[in-house]
Amino acid sequence: MLQRSNAYGLPMSLLSRLQARRPAARPLSSYPLEHTDLGARISRTINDALASAGLLRAPLRAPPVTAPPIPADPAPALDPEALAPAPHPGTFLEHSFSHPAGTRSYKLYIPASYDPGSKAAYPLVLMLHGCTQSPDDFAAGTRMNALADQQGFLVAYPAQSPNANGSRCWNWFRPGDQGRAAGEPALLAGLTRELIARHAVDPQRVYVAGLSAGAAMAVILGATHPELYAAVGAHSGLPYRAARDVPSAFAAMGGTHALREVAEETDAQARQAKRPPAPVVPLIVFHGDADHTVAAANGEALVKQATGAASEVLPTTRERSRSGNGRSYTRSVYTTALGEPLVEYWQLHGAGHAWSGGSNQGSYTDPTGPDASAEMVRFFLQLKRQQQPAAGGSSPA
Repeated sequence: MLQRSNAYGLPMSLLSRLQARRPAARPLSSYPLEHTDLGARISRTINDALASAGLLRAPLRAPPVTAPPIPADPAPALDPEALAPAPHPGTFLEHSFSHPAGTRSYKLYIPASYDPGSKAAYPLVLMLHGCTQSPDDFAAGTRMNALADQQGFLVAYPAQSPNANGSRCWNWFRPGDQGRAAGEPALLAGLTRELIARHAVDPQRVYVAGLSAGAAMAVILGATHPELYAAVGAHSGLPYRAARDVPSAFAAMGGTHALREVAEETDAQARQAKRPPAPVVPLIVFHGDADHTVAAANGEALVKQATGAASEVLPTTRERSRSGNGRSYTRSVYTTALGEPLVEYWQLHGAGHAWSGGSNQGSYTDPTGPDASAEMVRFFLQLKRQQQPAAGGSSPA
């Protein structure tokens, strides 16, 4: 059945749903027809939805949005001293990387304990920010640099260019940015290889993590470059190839479409007996079950995609607990037949679209939850990349 669309090509049903979610807002139909601000209100509603979804290629109005369109969940007041940024003795400098797919700036944190001549090479974590964020914002919110000091690893924060996406979102929903040989996956993999070549990085201990659109791109990197990344961390993200354009991206973020797409892709792969299965990169997932930006069903879909076509696969262990700051969660652990880590799934009960256990110094954080950064690092550092051929049997792009 065809749906009516507005001037921006969005279904009217979607616009109605977005309006209904605005607290204490009057229905648009209650405004007089001559109300001069009606067009501006509609434009703002659509623009904010596109920005929070990671689909805004260029601002629809000026000035551009300067604050996250979806605020983090309310959090209890914290001690101001606890919110002060911890002093980092290492270096946190900005650099630039050029590739046939484009040029991106990035910031690299090197802990003070780093010895460039050391034979004990260091792990590397690639951190992909969410929409409207920057490397500095993401670093402050996740506190990953403090963990790098404690555990002794390097952290790189690529910055999405506003020329590539008006809201600085990684373009996870475009087919041209979902493959191995071109687009943003090729660019980010190229940056990773340069960091390995220029610094004392252990190529078997390279990891990638992200939030929202950054999590979706981290999943893409794990799927397209399993010979490069030993594990993936996805916070509030989506499965690989969950969307192919803007309409399907909205549907995928709603959850139902994502589950159907993953099921169809998994079934199709199972029918192709002649096609060898893609290498599985271990995955740790965090997702709030009250996330209204990227539905919690996407976390479930990620787990199903990572554990394979067998829907009867059950977690090795499952426990429900509560963080020290009050957020309850369920942690499910899946292992291989040999007992090796495969997937960890953290369902954050009552949490929205925000980095669990993060600092209020950054955007999109939920200080009440379990520490996603610390748990990702723990999961990562127990894993080393296994020697395996590049995806599709081709040489690294």
